[in-house]
Amino acid sequence: MAVNIVQIANPGDIASVILQQRKKSKLSRNQLAIIAGVGRTAIFDIEHGKATYQIDTLIKILSVLNLTLCVDGVITGDVK
Repeated sequence: MAVNIVQIANPGDIASVILQQRKKSKLSRNQLAIIAGVGRTAIFDIEHGKATYQIDTLIKILSVLNLTLCVDGVITGDVK
């Protein structure tokens, strides 16, 4: 099984990833919502490309699907 890094450029990208992972995990929206501790409509909204939602909701869903949220290009060093 290959593991890929997917660049997210818009809400449709995250929608596609979550939908695919949910189906590969053989979870219904309701099952995912219960396990993640979020509302079923949150799953529906994200999978349909809704642009605004709580980041903690997204992180809960990603965690259940064994996905992580990464940020690339962070500038390190002291802030002056």
